[in-house]
Formats: sequence, C-alpha cells, structure tokens
Amino acid sequence: MDASEEERRVVPVVAALAGRVSVPISVDTTKTRVARAALDAGAEIVNDVSGLRFEPALADEAARAGAGLVLMHSLGTRRTMHTLPPVADVLHKVIESLSTSVEEAERRGVARACLCVDPGVGFGKSQEQNVELIARLDVLAAAFIDVPILVGTSRKRFVGALLGGAPVEERLHGTMATVAAAILRGASIVRVHDVRAAVDTVRVADTIKAVTRKP
Repeated sequence: MDASEEERRVVPVVAALAGRVSVPISVDTTKTRVARAALDAGAEIVNDVSGLRFEPALADEAARAGAGLVLMHSLGTRRTMHTLPPVADVLHKVIESLSTSVEEAERRGVARACLCVDPGVGFGKSQEQNVELIARLDVLAAAFIDVPILVGTSRKRFVGALLGGAPVEERLHGTMATVAAAILRGASIVRVHDVRAAVDTVRVADTIKAVTRKP
C-alpha cells in the first residue's frame, strides 16, 4: 500500500478516535508521511515494525511531536519480512539490530524516555526462536535496562503450532500463557486482542513478579 492510500485510510480514524477517547492512540506505520499526518491528527505513539530501517526520517516526526516511538525488530522488506528464513543466534541479532534502531532514533532527537523496543515475535523467526525470545526476554531487558519492552504474541501462528495446530479462535489460553511468561521475564507492555483476559493475566503475573523481587 502506498503512503497516500495508507494515509487516506488511517488518518480519519485517528482523528475520530482522538475526539472520543482519553487513552493514547498508536498508529502502526513505517512511512514518514503517514506518521506525520497521524500525529497531527491526534496520535501519540508510532509503531514502526521496521525499526527505522525503511524510513529513518520517521523518527524526525516522532521527535517533533514528542511522541512515543516503538521500534520493532524485523528482517527484509515489506514484502519479504514474513517469509525470510530465520537467522542464527536470534537473541544476539535482535539486540544488535534494536541497539542500532535506538541509536538512530536518539540521533534524530527522540528522547530515550519516549522509546520502546519490540523483539518482533513472529517476524522471520522459527517456532523455536519465538519461544526462545520469550524464555530469554530477561537478557533483552538487561540490554535495554532503561527502555520498556513490548511483546506481541496474541493469536500468532506459533501459539497455534504449540497447541497442535489450533486455529486462531482457539489460541486464547496459549496466548495468555505467553503473556504471563513475557511479563515475568521483563516485558512492560503486551499487545493483545483479548483485553479482559490479558488484564487479568497481567495482574496476576505482576503480583508474582513483585514477590520474586523481594529480598
């Protein structure tokens, strides 16, 4: 989809929501033009699945607006990122790539307090690597100790595979297991479809995590 068509579809929705809700609105785009228009329409966060690889100038718009910027790890182009073979040593690659993205965002004026990183579960990773990223999320958290980590596993294909091929509508419990594990291993934000179930899951996981931190 080109930038003009994406802008035509996204911006009116952002503008309508901005007048009705009090929660921050996030726009998912890799395009500078769309980010600019969405931020001007009332969005407060930009989620870039390319981690600024496609259009680094997108960070300029986030800096101008003082907006939040989510930097996700992915490989390849818009057309190939979901089909590329997994890389070796996925955790090292994710940390290396996201470090570059964070440096570029800060170089362009985005405050570190406005940044968030996402390991990109499901984007060019094998089932085993998706599980590894969640299981070893504490290593990622240690590498970005002052940057929140966002994890999006909701209803994804690897969850269905772990459940023996469960279809999308039967992945709720598997998703909540990944949400709990991600929180316990260092995630600060989770992206979900089933909000009520996720809220309950996070509340319990946060309580357990708070106890484990006590001396």
